[in-house]
Amino acid sequence: MTANTPSTPDDFSDIDDEAPDLSTSPWVEKFSAAPVRSGRPKSSTTKVSTTIRLDQEVIDAFRADGPGWQSRINAALKDWLRTRS
Repeated sequence: MTANTPSTPDDFSDIDDEAPDLSTSPWVEKFSAAPVRSGRPKSSTTKVSTTIRLDQEVIDAFRADGPGWQSRINAALKDWLRTRS
């Protein structure tokens, strides 16, 4: 059986003398002034999450064109709706 060896030496220290102290001014002011953005921007029109059962050949055909296949299915359904009215 092989023994486990530590991945870092025992005398390892992650203190970096070159790195600035980010808890002091002017860093605190810069960080507090930076806008916080998380996630995608909210859309003016939201979509509804649903489950729909489609034939495998339909899914395969849309997926074959690459990413965005769900959006293309949505566009195809919208186009079909326009032809009905």
